[in-house]
Amino acid sequence: MDGFEIHDERFKHYILGNAPLEELGSGFRWIEGPVWMGDADCLLFQDLPRNRTMRWIEGAGFSVYREPSNYANGQTRDREGRLIACSHRGRCLYRTEYDGTVTTLVERHAGKRLNSPNDVVVKSDGTIWFSDPVYGISNDYEGGRQHSEQPPALYRFDPRTNEIQVMAGDFDGPNGLAFSPDERRLYVAETGDQSKPNPRQYIRVFDVAPDGALSGGDVFHTISPGYCDGMRVDEDGNVWSSAADGVHCISPEGKLMGKILVPHRVSNITFGGPTKNRLFIGGSHTLYAIFLDRRGVQTP
Repeated sequence: MDGFEIHDERFKHYILGNAPLEELGSGFRWIEGPVWMGDADCLLFQDLPRNRTMRWIEGAGFSVYREPSNYANGQTRDREGRLIACSHRGRCLYRTEYDGTVTTLVERHAGKRLNSPNDVVVKSDGTIWFSDPVYGISNDYEGGRQHSEQPPALYRFDPRTNEIQVMAGDFDGPNGLAFSPDERRLYVAETGDQSKPNPRQYIRVFDVAPDGALSGGDVFHTISPGYCDGMRVDEDGNVWSSAADGVHCISPEGKLMGKILVPHRVSNITFGGPTKNRLFIGGSHTLYAIFLDRRGVQTP
């Protein structure tokens, strides 16, 4: 089947022979942070180096949602539907309220500034989990070069108590993250110290205790070619990961099941549409989409 690689027979049932990869638009500098806004029937994503948040609506095309975005990167929605974004320039998480005002949620840990929050998810208990590598402050392209005040880490932030806690501090460069459908697992991309040759680059998996404590953290899967930048999970617990040659589908056991081939390196992805069966793909400078026979896990 053109446009795909089948590594496991099950993957044949995840794709649709009459639903090819669609190019929705191009000309962006680097796409990040796609998030589906079902109540507005639109996709939001970052044109990160241009310092703006874009909006795409079927039939209406593209428009600017927010500019400047404070060099925002990863985005998600909290359980009340509010937009949560990671800011490179602001070195913080911010939330867009229902009236459009913006609230800074967290910008420091232990009295020191965060590095450059990169990607974010919200657990069903309302806590916000995010990665904080140094990528966004290591050069002037995606936020501006700044001094790092603390090591890269994976954090949990509780907006009800304003408590922030390091959940894993043994990363060189934590990146995309996603919970399994039952939230008993947390997948986190390690994309390494990219200032050095041969950085550590793989997806790790943690067991999540009822109180949120993490254990494990073993290597779950190594993406090739390229590495996992962003990822999402479907209703069966499969992990869909960005890669240099497209999107890879990985079983809960860590086995590569198949690939959606994309002409450009993929940065990040998200499921969307009324039934969450449309996968939106940030392919470097181009936004793509493809309908699948699987639904993504996303609330709301």
